[in-house]
Amino acid sequence: MPKTMENPWRGLGLNLDAPRPIATADAIGQLLAQCPAHAPTPLRAVPELAARVGVARIDLKDERARMGLGSFKALGAAHVIAREAAAQVTADAPAQEWTRALDGRVYVTASAGNHGLSVAAGARLFGARAVIYLSQTVPEPFARRLAAMGADVVRAGADYEASMNAAADAAQSQGWTLLSDSSWPGYTELPLRVMEGYTQLAAEAASQIDTPPSHILLQAGVGGLAAAVAAHARHVWGDVPQIIVVEPEAAPALIDSIRAGKVVDTQGPTSCMGRLDCKTPSMIALQGLAQDADLFTTITEEEAQQAVEDLAALDLASTPSGAAGIAALIAGLDLPADARVLAILSEGPEDA
Repeated sequence: MPKTMENPWRGLGLNLDAPRPIATADAIGQLLAQCPAHAPTPLRAVPELAARVGVARIDLKDERARMGLGSFKALGAAHVIAREAAAQVTADAPAQEWTRALDGRVYVTASAGNHGLSVAAGARLFGARAVIYLSQTVPEPFARRLAAMGADVVRAGADYEASMNAAADAAQSQGWTLLSDSSWPGYTELPLRVMEGYTQLAAEAASQIDTPPSHILLQAGVGGLAAAVAAHARHVWGDVPQIIVVEPEAAPALIDSIRAGKVVDTQGPTSCMGRLDCKTPSMIALQGLAQDADLFTTITEEEAQQAVEDLAALDLASTPSGAAGIAALIAGLDLPADARVLAILSEGPEDA
């Protein structure tokens, strides 16, 4: 059974030295309109699952095929790099100018999963170089996927936080551009733009759904996706939906920070929800979710794995990270029988 806490800062927020997430997707849509790989991802009704867990409706925003990268993360770092390329060339420039727009630039980051693919894809499109730091816990097949996209892969540290520290050190010493999907004091501008990209999926979902959801379930690692979607949901639907943030029990970065009223570092074992196994939240994400989220909850490793099995039986193959939002409901999160639930299937299976 998920462990849930009401957000005492709802509607008030925290006084952190960080911007709030950008709530609208207008600028993203204009940029994506120029990208031939872009197409809206589907919103899938899952009546069988709704009946089983005892709610009126479940809609899953299916990000598993987003722009050929298999994850919502395609909207983040690649969007930031595309913005920087667009600043270097005219809109009507020939294709070869776009492919050389960022010659000589090096983007470096740490990744627990799909963020690294987005950095690598964006860098390759516009002539830049990508250097991706991975902790020892990231599976080797993922490292090979990054290398196949042209990224330089460096192993550093026992966990995500250690690999991020190594990436930040490399950026400082080499003069590279650090492009993280997290944020901390003094580093907010680029992560804010990464998160802005994620509002695209929220805007698509809002246009695809015929009745506003009563509940929105959002999985979180550092919290970028959850905060971006929550900000857009409040922009579109106001206070109508109850927004519930779901984290691994092994990495309760946001729920512990909400409890403390500030950014805190948490401890825990390695989680099977690898993309969400982040022990420190993004400061921007915490700033937004403190104001916009109603509840925070954690799920166990077993509950995440069970959700993967249940979704696979419905031909919705994913990972424990990708299924973590809806896993809270499958695991017994108590919602009313008339609940209309929106959740995100954020990535495809590991072997996709």
